[in-house]
Amino acid sequence: MMTSRHNQTAESAGPPIPIAGSTRRTLPNAHRIGPTDLAAKIRLSIYVRQNPAEHIARKRVTEELSKKLPQERRYLSDEQFAQTFGANQQDVQQVEDWAKQNKLKVLEAKAASRRVSVEGTVADVNAAFGVTLNEYSHPTLGRFRGREGTVNLDPSVHGIIEGVFGLDMRKVGRPRLRRLATTPLTWTSAQAAPPKGARIAPVPKGPSATTPWPGTFYPPEVASLYDYPAQLDARQQNIAVFAFNGGTGGDPHGGYSATALERYFTQVLGGTPPSIDDVVIHGPGNFPGPDTHASALRGDTTGEVMLDLCVVGSVAPGAHIFVYFSESTSQGWIDALYAAITDDNSVSVISISYGAAENNLEGTWTTMGVKLVDQAFQAAAARGVTVCVCSGDDGSEDHDPSGAHVDFPAASPWVLGVGGTKLVADGNSIAHETVWNEVRINQGAGGGGVSVIFSRPEYQAHTDIPPAADSPHHIGRGVPDVAAVADPVTGVVFMCVDGAHIAVTGGTSVSAPLWAALIARLNQGLNARCGFLNPLLYTKMSKGVLRDITVGSIGAYAAHRGWDACTGFGAPGGKALLKALSGPRTARERALKRRRARKHR
Repeated sequence: MMTSRHNQTAESAGPPIPIAGSTRRTLPNAHRIGPTDLAAKIRLSIYVRQNPAEHIARKRVTEELSKKLPQERRYLSDEQFAQTFGANQQDVQQVEDWAKQNKLKVLEAKAASRRVSVEGTVADVNAAFGVTLNEYSHPTLGRFRGREGTVNLDPSVHGIIEGVFGLDMRKVGRPRLRRLATTPLTWTSAQAAPPKGARIAPVPKGPSATTPWPGTFYPPEVASLYDYPAQLDARQQNIAVFAFNGGTGGDPHGGYSATALERYFTQVLGGTPPSIDDVVIHGPGNFPGPDTHASALRGDTTGEVMLDLCVVGSVAPGAHIFVYFSESTSQGWIDALYAAITDDNSVSVISISYGAAENNLEGTWTTMGVKLVDQAFQAAAARGVTVCVCSGDDGSEDHDPSGAHVDFPAASPWVLGVGGTKLVADGNSIAHETVWNEVRINQGAGGGGVSVIFSRPEYQAHTDIPPAADSPHHIGRGVPDVAAVADPVTGVVFMCVDGAHIAVTGGTSVSAPLWAALIARLNQGLNARCGFLNPLLYTKMSKGVLRDITVGSIGAYAAHRGWDACTGFGAPGGKALLKALSGPRTARERALKRRRARKHR
């Protein structure tokens, strides 16, 4: 119940007004310890509405980009992007003035990212936003600062402020990996050196040519099986790998060991280490934990971070990898997304291996938070950034036995949702590939389904999206769009943080970075950004480009020819995708394309 008195300014025109979608429910199994220290200082992220004068321009930009092949696209300059997808400077200034009037210190204000960062005491924050902040404890989430009810605004800034984050610090999302087994490295000799100047990690040879687990793979082997263009290594591409740790509850660890990674790339794979830099948004940054089963249950994300870097770094070794470290809170997610989109790192691909059921019972996301995340993904599309997101590891239930659910943020219409498969090889070729579903042995299943939050996007208008499995059987955004190997039984081998053990794992935490690495290699081959791939995927590449997966199910949904809610359009066909995205190359092909276009006008 809200008990704080709202601090009305001289410009107030009436009582406080709730922000739409800001309601926080009581967290099941959480215990309220007591009020947060009123004298404690906290930092908040206030998000201002997008420039209202540019509404039509935003729609036009994304529509025009979606119709063109990557080499034909012209993305907005920094100034154009700030004007079209950022906030109006007058709105930003009004929010700054209001914050100061309410005793909140303005730390930073950027129109391009729409964020006004402020700091204040809990007492002043309670008064400014009409909330009461309390401390809670939870059996799995640990201790956190939280709130219940709505966030309320003075009428002078209501409608201008779309979201306030940092009030409630409960964790949102969790890693999507399924570890099968771990074994010590029993050899130390380096592999044969790759050809001089080569940056592509070759398929392993020598002592590590066969993994300790029959039927499993090293990531470069998967890339070879999926026909990734061998001449491309993602050189001059910048990939953002998201890593969530920290927060006020649970285990704060999460990170990587540079020494362990170097040993993996040089000794295990016989290649060269990629370039890796950290970008710390919130939390402790690179803070690797022991990565034990017990620490992972408490929230240690070290295994996830190591897995993502082993996959991306070995499949796209020429890329520059930026690890965006942030807290696993709604504030941490949104601030990290806007940073990756608007900072100076020129990221062309984002890989995200975390998620949660879009309508989960824990109430970890608010509608306000989902809206801001979705807007960030749309802004990424306008910047030419491809966002690859895992679709979940728990089948159609998505770790919520109350029914069928899709994973968020994979459910956003602005991302490439990546599902999971079971991959069986015969030598250097694929013997067969089916939907990942190992629920019978407690090893998970690929996520997918139909969103009940996001409506069916225009690019899926002619796709056979089934009604959602649960009542009222809404037909919304279908997930996933594509897939790749995720079954831990046929998973990939990566390096443990101790540098002395390797492990085999699966989950859509494998398939998402595999696709991110592929997109980066395609960007290099096209000399252009693939950007938002979905419209092209559903219109020009729905047949004959990807490996259609037609066998298996994830529970409520079954695979079939064409798109399905298990694996989307299927697994990668790297060279075929490069060719399709390249468009006609010869003069004759271009002339034929022009004649066909005139014929269909």
